[in-house]
Amino acid sequence: MAKKIGILTGGGDVPGLNSVIKGVVYHGASAGYETIGIRRGWEGLAYLNMNDPGSRSLYVNPLTREVVRSIDRTGGTYLHTSRLHPQNVRTLPAFLQGKSFPTTERTKEGVTQVLYDVSTHVLKNLQSLGIDYLVAIGGDGTLSYAAKLRELGVPVIAIPKTMDNDVRNTEYCIGFSTAITRAMDAINRQRSTLGSHERVGVFRVFGRDSGYTALYTAYVTSCRCAIPEHRFDKDKMIELLLADKRNNPSNYSIVILSEAASWDGYESQFIGPPEHRRRLSVGEIFANVFETETGQNTIVSDLTYDLRSGEADFLDKMVASTFASMAVDCIVENKAGVMTAIVDGCYALADLPDPKAGPRCVDIPTMYNTARYRPVYNNKLGQPIMLSRT
Repeated sequence: MAKKIGILTGGGDVPGLNSVIKGVVYHGASAGYETIGIRRGWEGLAYLNMNDPGSRSLYVNPLTREVVRSIDRTGGTYLHTSRLHPQNVRTLPAFLQGKSFPTTERTKEGVTQVLYDVSTHVLKNLQSLGIDYLVAIGGDGTLSYAAKLRELGVPVIAIPKTMDNDVRNTEYCIGFSTAITRAMDAINRQRSTLGSHERVGVFRVFGRDSGYTALYTAYVTSCRCAIPEHRFDKDKMIELLLADKRNNPSNYSIVILSEAASWDGYESQFIGPPEHRRRLSVGEIFANVFETETGQNTIVSDLTYDLRSGEADFLDKMVASTFASMAVDCIVENKAGVMTAIVDGCYALADLPDPKAGPRCVDIPTMYNTARYRPVYNNKLGQPIMLSRT
């Protein structure tokens, strides 16, 4: 009987995920493995009821060459995704209610929730499905549970993806190149509108913990930026943007803000219940401050979800396909508990990130000019192509 590879995608979607899925199926088949797709990320293993045909149909998707032949021509994830973490389940599905699972309590903004750890059910489903190796594609949240399964003895191979490019132990995550390319195109298209109306453009991009997306977009568009790793001086930023505007023949200027960017005296603002809090747009807030203090007009653009949509660019497809082949090579060689990665500019296998370490952050001294709020452009000789190290 052929051995089985399970594969899932968790967290936010990014371009390139379907190239990974297709690559694992194709290379796995060539090596004599069957591939089982788990739908909706970790939810597919946490909520799967093997005794319910409807549940199996919802969460289990056998993958063949014929099924995945053309999925890499589109963005998103063919297997769908969710942000559920099996160690932090808020509500048990009906068929698991009444069963005993470890619990923890989490209090957020005065609201206490009981969270269930359904890892024993996840292990039972993996065994029932006959999965010999599990390929988990995701960012910090998804890979933190992959690390947990490794501790529980599950042969896991992780593949890093996130448009934030902030997974530890790798210099590159699938989705990053496409996000930067999209942001660059959007900003350059809007230059004509900014110049026509002689305004300041404020662009918000993703970056909850790390500023790579804002920093690299600024690098290729020659703009100023603000990142979560460094609080900026509001008055100085305004002064610089006004000077940029005066010195521009078209009388406009641009700043790119990570979603978690902040300045002295400002803290991120949130809306929604504690379990589904969302940040208010720092772009809108900063633009309002800028207009109030200068009397000049701005144009605010939110370049968040648009950057993760649609087909992957060349680099993301190449890296995704290569990571897929590397994962299958690991399986053939009986290697597990590792992550595909790029280290010093080369493809490599790395340790799964330690969940306690948090996301990888921008190295301020070598990458961000805190006096000019711009990327550091000099002293790049000998650096890997992505200009940062693990």
